[in-house]
Amino acid sequence: MNLFSIKKVKTVFFHVLFWVVVWFFFNYFFSYNSDDTRYVMWFTSILLPLTMLITYFIVYFLIPRYLLEKKYWQFALYSFYTLIFSAYLIVLVIYACLIFLLSFNISIMPPMSKNFLFILILVYLVVGMVSFVSILNHNFKIDSRNKELQNKILATQLQLKDQELNYLKKQIHPHFLFNTLNTIYGFAIKQSKQTPEIILKLSNLLDYILYQINKPRVSLKEEILHIKEYIELEKIRFQDTLKIVFSANEIDDKIQIAPMLLIPFIENAFKHGNIIDGSLKVEINILITDYQLDFSIKNTVLSNSKEKESNGIGLENLRKRLDLHYANNYSLKKEVKDNWYAVKLSITNLKLIKNV
Repeated sequence: MNLFSIKKVKTVFFHVLFWVVVWFFFNYFFSYNSDDTRYVMWFTSILLPLTMLITYFIVYFLIPRYLLEKKYWQFALYSFYTLIFSAYLIVLVIYACLIFLLSFNISIMPPMSKNFLFILILVYLVVGMVSFVSILNHNFKIDSRNKELQNKILATQLQLKDQELNYLKKQIHPHFLFNTLNTIYGFAIKQSKQTPEIILKLSNLLDYILYQINKPRVSLKEEILHIKEYIELEKIRFQDTLKIVFSANEIDDKIQIAPMLLIPFIENAFKHGNIIDGSLKVEINILITDYQLDFSIKNTVLSNSKEKESNGIGLENLRKRLDLHYANNYSLKKEVKDNWYAVKLSITNLKLIKNV
C-alpha cells in the first residue's frame, strides 16, 4: 500500500469516526426528557445524512468556489439558499418521522425533536464547526506551501551566492599564481640563488590559497602574514626599484576576515603600478580599532595610465565579494591624484561577516 492509499484510508477513517461522534451528539440532545429510544435513534439516523449533505456541500463546493475565491456576495447568496433548502428538508424529516414512526401522535413525540429552531441550530453548529476547521486547514496548507516556496527560493539564492563567490575566487587564483610563476621563471633563467627562497615563499602562499580559501573566515593576522610573504616575493622581483612602506597595528588573534580579501589589492598595486623616477612606490596601512578595519593602499602610476579605468581583476570583483560577505557594512573608495593610485577600504564591524 503506497503513501497515497494510506493517507486516503486515514481520511476516510477520520470522517467516519467524526460522524459517529456527531450521531451520539444528536442522540444525546434528542433523548432529553424522553424515554422513546427507538424514535430518537431513528430520528437521529435520518437527520445525520442530511447534516452530512449540507456540510459537504458547503465545505467542498461553496467555500472553495466562492469564499476562497473572494466572491463574497455569491457565497452569501448561495449560503442563504442552502439555509432555506436545508430548513425545508428538516421540516420534511420532522413530519416524516412523526407520520411513519408515531402515526401522527404528536403528544408522545420527544420535545427536542419537534423544536424546529433547535434542530436547525444543532445541524448548523456541526456545519459551522466543520467549515471553520476546513478554512483553518486551508490557510495552514497555504502558509506551509508559502514557507516551503520561500525556503526553496532562499536555498537557491544561497546556492547562487556560493557559486558566484567560488567564481570570484577562481578569478583571483590563476592571476595570482601567474604573476608569481613569472617571477620564478625569470630568476630560474638567471640561475639566481634566490630561486629556492622564492619557491619556498610561493609554497606557503599556495598552502594558504588551496587550504584556507574555502573557509568562511580566517585570522586577519594570518592574512597579514601572507601579505608580507607576497611583498617579500615582490621585493625579490623588483630588487632596488621597489620602495615599499608597510604599517599595521597589533592585531588580536580573535579578529577574523574573509580569506584572500586584502591580497588582491596588494597584487593590483604591483601589477599596475608604474616605476617613476627609477622606483615603484607602494604604501600600505592596516588599522584595527574595536573590530573596525581601515585598510589603505596606494602606488605610483603615470598620469596617463589606464589604471584610472582598469585595475587588474577590478574593484567590481572585489566589491562583489565584499557585498557577499559584508553587505551594508563596508565602504570602498578609489582615487587617482598626483601620480598616485589609492584605494581605501573600511569595514565597520568584522563580526558581521556572512558565511556564504
